[in-house]
Amino acid sequence: MRPSFATWRAGGYANAVVPRAADPARLQTLAGRTMGTSWSLKFDNPAMLPHATVQAAVTQALDRVIAQMSTWEPDSDIGRYNNAQPGSRHALPSAFAEVLACALHWAEASDGAIDPTVGPLVALWGFGAHADPALSPPSPAALTAARERVGWRRLAFDPATGRITQQGGLWLDLSGIAKGFAVDHVADALQAIGLRDFLVEIGGELKGCGQRTGGHPWRVRLDTLIDTLPPLSLCDLAVATSGDRWHAHEQAGRRWSHTIDPRSGEPAAPDLSSVTVLHPQCMHADALATTLAVLGAAEGLAFAQRHDIAALFVSRDVAGPRAIASHAWQVRTA
Repeated sequence: MRPSFATWRAGGYANAVVPRAADPARLQTLAGRTMGTSWSLKFDNPAMLPHATVQAAVTQALDRVIAQMSTWEPDSDIGRYNNAQPGSRHALPSAFAEVLACALHWAEASDGAIDPTVGPLVALWGFGAHADPALSPPSPAALTAARERVGWRRLAFDPATGRITQQGGLWLDLSGIAKGFAVDHVADALQAIGLRDFLVEIGGELKGCGQRTGGHPWRVRLDTLIDTLPPLSLCDLAVATSGDRWHAHEQAGRRWSHTIDPRSGEPAAPDLSSVTVLHPQCMHADALATTLAVLGAAEGLAFAQRHDIAALFVSRDVAGPRAIASHAWQVRTA
């Protein structure tokens, strides 16, 4: 189902929405490409800032994230750490340190359902910048070797100073959280140039700040297996979705998701189609969507209830897809 002109589709890859005929000229739209996906921005521009100024704020913010956290760039900060000699010490930029600290927080809370050192396993299953081109389930020996390089507790990271040691063979991958941080970082950059009311999206993760022109909330419709879910209102709130509908491989009759369980080394169980999380910060929403997708329907819902996480689980059932909402989700969307 396509979104109405009043909404934006969230989850997977969002579709940009053109302004409605009744919208004033100051409600404007920009879009572009980044991180192998698209970004979109709809913003109320009462001061009529030049589009070049707004676009520059967005692209500069995105470039900073890429320069620090992109595993596709060998000269990025994360690339240099991953290729560094054992025993070397690294001073991380503040944004990188913030994202890593967030990932480690949820790794601790979930007992490793999200793990910033999962990179070797992601590549082994055919995803990411260093994907194994075989596109087949790995051998037990290869899986064992990759698992020996994974473990967030092995990271010698001091969040107070932002310094980290390469212990040898560790390979950071922040793909399960960096895109959400990029949304927050772009939002901060837009507010720094004077914009207050906007909806920013990167590859399906969104954040709404302020309101749409006319005092109406920013509204998004989720892209899930269930087309009848009501749209969400985002006012100083972010939404992120993780699932197996958009990135998956299939070989010899087996289909597996890009979401890898760091604890087992295997792709996440296929009982969930998607998990969507609402949170004031898109960084946390992104990290939590990944975490809950790994935990699965039952364990993930229990985790969301314990930590007061606003989460919507769409699971596969013999009778058809089924949506299950945490208590916090029900409260936030009431």
